[in-house]
Amino acid sequence: MRIYADRFPTAARQLLTDLLVAAWVYLWIRAASWLHDLVEQLAVPGRKLEGAGGGLADNLADAGGKVGRVPLVGDELTAPFNRAAEAARSMAEAGRDQQAFVGELALALSVAVLVFPLGVVLLGWLPLRVRWMRRATAAAALRSTPSGRDLLALRALAARPLPALTRIDPDVAEAWRRGDESTVNALAALELRALGLRTSR
Repeated sequence: MRIYADRFPTAARQLLTDLLVAAWVYLWIRAASWLHDLVEQLAVPGRKLEGAGGGLADNLADAGGKVGRVPLVGDELTAPFNRAAEAARSMAEAGRDQQAFVGELALALSVAVLVFPLGVVLLGWLPLRVRWMRRATAAAALRSTPSGRDLLALRALAARPLPALTRIDPDVAEAWRRGDESTVNALAALELRALGLRTSR
Protein backbone atom coordinates (compact mmCIF):
# COMPACT_ATOMS: atom_id res chain seq x y z
CA MET A 1 0.00 0.00 0.00
CA ARG A 2 1.44 3.35 -1.05
CA ILE A 3 1.09 5.91 1.74
CA TYR A 4 2.88 8.95 0.29
CA ALA A 5 3.50 10.27 -3.19
CA ASP A 6 6.83 9.99 -5.03
CA ARG A 7 7.01 13.63 -6.05
CA PHE A 8 8.19 16.08 -3.42
CA PRO A 9 5.46 18.77 -3.51
CA THR A 10 2.63 16.25 -3.24
CA ALA A 11 4.42 14.14 -0.61
CA ALA A 12 5.25 17.23 1.46
CA ARG A 13 1.64 18.41 1.28
CA GLN A 14 0.38 14.97 2.33
CA LEU A 15 2.83 14.76 5.24
CA LEU A 16 1.92 18.26 6.42
CA THR A 17 -1.79 17.47 6.19
CA ASP A 18 -1.33 14.22 8.13
CA LEU A 19 0.58 16.07 10.85
CA LEU A 20 -2.10 18.76 11.05
CA VAL A 21 -4.83 16.12 11.30
CA ALA A 22 -2.91 14.32 14.06
CA ALA A 23 -2.46 17.62 15.93
CA TRP A 24 -6.16 18.44 15.43
CA VAL A 25 -7.24 15.08 16.90
CA TYR A 26 -4.75 15.35 19.78
CA LEU A 27 -5.87 18.88 20.71
CA TRP A 28 -9.55 17.94 20.69
CA ILE A 29 -8.89 14.85 22.80
CA ARG A 30 -6.96 17.02 25.25
CA ALA A 31 -9.84 19.52 25.30
CA ALA A 32 -12.36 16.74 25.95
CA SER A 33 -10.15 15.35 28.73
CA TRP A 34 -9.84 18.82 30.29
CA LEU A 35 -13.62 19.29 30.14
CA HIS A 36 -14.14 15.86 31.71
CA ASP A 37 -11.79 16.70 34.59
CA LEU A 38 -13.43 20.10 35.04
CA VAL A 39 -16.95 18.66 35.27
CA GLU A 40 -15.70 15.89 37.58
CA GLN A 41 -14.84 18.63 40.08
CA LEU A 42 -18.61 18.98 40.61
CA ALA A 43 -18.51 15.54 42.24
CA VAL A 44 -16.35 16.79 45.14
CA PRO A 45 -19.36 17.82 47.28
CA GLY A 46 -20.90 14.42 46.62
CA ARG A 47 -17.74 12.66 47.81
CA LYS A 48 -17.70 14.81 50.95
CA LEU A 49 -21.38 14.13 51.53
CA GLU A 50 -20.83 10.39 51.11
CA GLY A 51 -17.87 10.43 53.48
CA ALA A 52 -19.65 12.51 56.12
CA GLY A 53 -22.88 10.50 55.87
CA GLY A 54 -21.06 7.19 56.03
CA GLY A 55 -18.93 8.26 58.98
CA LEU A 56 -21.92 9.66 60.86
CA ALA A 57 -23.94 6.50 60.22
CA ASP A 58 -21.13 4.32 61.56
CA ASN A 59 -20.74 6.48 64.68
CA LEU A 60 -24.47 6.52 65.36
CA ALA A 61 -24.75 2.78 64.86
CA ASP A 62 -21.81 2.26 67.22
CA ALA A 63 -23.36 4.57 69.83
CA GLY A 64 -26.72 2.81 69.46
CA GLY A 65 -25.01 -0.52 70.03
CA LYS A 66 -23.44 0.71 73.25
CA VAL A 67 -26.68 2.27 74.48
CA GLY A 68 -28.50 -0.96 73.69
CA ARG A 69 -26.51 -2.71 76.40
CA VAL A 70 -28.12 -0.55 79.09
CA PRO A 71 -30.39 -2.83 81.18
CA LEU A 72 -34.19 -2.48 80.83
CA VAL A 73 -34.28 0.68 78.67
CA GLY A 74 -31.55 -0.19 76.17
CA ASP A 75 -33.89 -1.17 73.34
CA GLU A 76 -35.94 2.01 73.67
CA LEU A 77 -32.85 4.20 73.68
CA THR A 78 -31.39 2.44 70.64
CA ALA A 79 -34.31 3.29 68.31
CA PRO A 80 -33.46 7.02 67.84
CA PHE A 81 -29.83 6.16 67.14
CA ASN A 82 -30.87 3.62 64.52
CA ARG A 83 -33.20 6.11 62.82
CA ALA A 84 -30.49 8.76 62.80
CA ALA A 85 -27.99 6.24 61.39
CA GLU A 86 -30.46 5.34 58.65
CA ALA A 87 -30.87 9.03 57.79
CA ALA A 88 -27.09 9.39 57.64
CA ARG A 89 -26.89 6.39 55.29
CA SER A 90 -29.49 8.04 53.05
CA MET A 91 -27.31 11.15 53.02
CA ALA A 92 -24.30 9.04 52.00
CA GLU A 93 -26.38 7.39 49.26
CA ALA A 94 -27.37 10.83 47.95
CA GLY A 95 -23.67 11.69 47.76
CA ARG A 96 -23.00 8.53 45.74
CA ASP A 97 -25.90 9.31 43.40
CA GLN A 98 -24.58 12.82 42.86
CA GLN A 99 -21.14 11.46 41.98
CA ALA A 100 -22.63 8.98 39.53
CA PHE A 101 -24.66 11.74 37.85
CA VAL A 102 -21.62 14.00 37.55
CA GLY A 103 -19.56 11.14 36.11
CA GLU A 104 -22.19 10.43 33.46
CA LEU A 105 -22.49 14.14 32.67
CA ALA A 106 -18.72 14.51 32.33
CA LEU A 107 -18.55 11.54 29.96
CA ALA A 108 -21.50 12.77 27.87
CA LEU A 109 -20.06 16.28 27.50
CA SER A 110 -16.62 14.92 26.57
CA VAL A 111 -18.12 12.69 23.88
CA ALA A 112 -20.26 15.57 22.60
CA VAL A 113 -17.17 17.76 22.27
CA LEU A 114 -15.38 15.05 20.25
CA VAL A 115 -18.24 14.19 17.86
CA PHE A 116 -17.73 17.04 15.38
CA PRO A 117 -13.90 17.16 15.13
CA LEU A 118 -13.55 13.39 14.93
CA GLY A 119 -16.46 13.27 12.48
CA VAL A 120 -14.59 15.70 10.22
CA VAL A 121 -11.57 13.40 10.29
CA LEU A 122 -13.40 10.08 9.92
CA LEU A 123 -15.97 11.20 7.34
CA GLY A 124 -14.03 13.92 5.53
CA TRP A 125 -10.27 13.50 5.55
CA LEU A 126 -9.87 9.74 6.03
CA PRO A 127 -11.98 8.56 3.05
CA LEU A 128 -10.11 10.94 0.73
CA ARG A 129 -6.75 9.78 2.11
CA VAL A 130 -7.63 6.08 1.73
CA ARG A 131 -9.01 6.72 -1.77
CA TRP A 132 -5.73 8.34 -2.84
CA MET A 133 -3.72 5.47 -1.33
CA ARG A 134 -5.73 2.89 -3.25
CA ARG A 135 -5.55 4.83 -6.52
CA ALA A 136 -1.83 5.52 -6.15
CA THR A 137 -1.06 1.90 -5.31
CA ALA A 138 -2.98 0.69 -8.36
CA ALA A 139 -1.41 3.33 -10.62
CA ALA A 140 2.11 2.50 -9.42
CA ALA A 141 1.50 -1.16 -10.26
CA LEU A 142 0.14 -0.29 -13.72
CA ARG A 143 2.85 2.14 -14.84
CA SER A 144 5.43 -0.53 -15.71
CA THR A 145 3.36 -2.47 -18.28
CA PRO A 146 2.06 -1.36 -21.70
CA SER A 147 -1.49 -2.43 -20.94
CA GLY A 148 -1.29 -0.69 -17.58
CA ARG A 149 -0.13 2.54 -19.20
CA ASP A 150 -3.03 2.26 -21.61
CA LEU A 151 -5.43 2.07 -18.64
CA LEU A 152 -3.73 5.06 -17.04
CA ALA A 153 -4.14 6.95 -20.32
CA LEU A 154 -7.83 6.09 -20.40
CA ARG A 155 -8.17 7.30 -16.82
CA ALA A 156 -6.47 10.58 -17.77
CA LEU A 157 -8.86 11.02 -20.70
CA ALA A 158 -11.80 10.61 -18.34
CA ALA A 159 -10.59 12.66 -15.39
CA ARG A 160 -8.00 15.27 -16.39
CA PRO A 161 -8.91 18.85 -17.45
CA LEU A 162 -9.44 19.45 -21.18
CA PRO A 163 -6.68 22.10 -21.51
CA ALA A 164 -4.13 19.61 -20.14
CA LEU A 165 -5.36 16.95 -22.57
CA THR A 166 -5.31 19.18 -25.64
CA ARG A 167 -1.74 20.25 -24.87
CA ILE A 168 -0.74 16.64 -25.51
CA ASP A 169 -2.54 16.50 -28.86
CA PRO A 170 -5.37 18.64 -30.27
CA ASP A 171 -7.24 15.41 -31.13
CA VAL A 172 -6.00 13.43 -28.16
CA ALA A 173 -8.91 10.95 -28.06
CA GLU A 174 -8.35 9.95 -31.69
CA ALA A 175 -4.62 9.59 -31.08
CA TRP A 176 -5.34 7.36 -28.10
CA ARG A 177 -7.80 5.24 -30.15
CA ARG A 178 -5.11 4.77 -32.82
CA GLY A 179 -2.81 3.51 -30.07
CA ASP A 180 -0.23 6.26 -30.68
CA GLU A 181 2.50 5.30 -28.23
CA SER A 182 3.72 8.82 -27.48
CA THR A 183 0.16 9.98 -26.78
CA VAL A 184 -0.55 6.98 -24.55
CA ASN A 185 2.68 7.58 -22.62
CA ALA A 186 1.94 11.29 -22.29
CA LEU A 187 -1.56 10.60 -21.00
CA ALA A 188 -0.29 7.97 -18.57
CA ALA A 189 2.38 10.40 -17.34
CA LEU A 190 -0.29 13.08 -16.89
CA GLU A 191 -2.35 10.75 -14.69
CA LEU A 192 0.69 9.65 -12.69
CA ARG A 193 1.79 13.25 -12.10
CA ALA A 194 -1.74 14.15 -10.97
CA LEU A 195 -1.39 11.46 -8.29
CA GLY A 196 2.08 12.69 -7.34
CA LEU A 197 3.84 9.63 -8.72
CA ARG A 198 6.91 9.31 -10.91
CA THR A 199 6.19 8.48 -14.54
CA SER A 200 8.46 5.42 -14.35
CA ARG A 201 9.80 3.13 -11.66
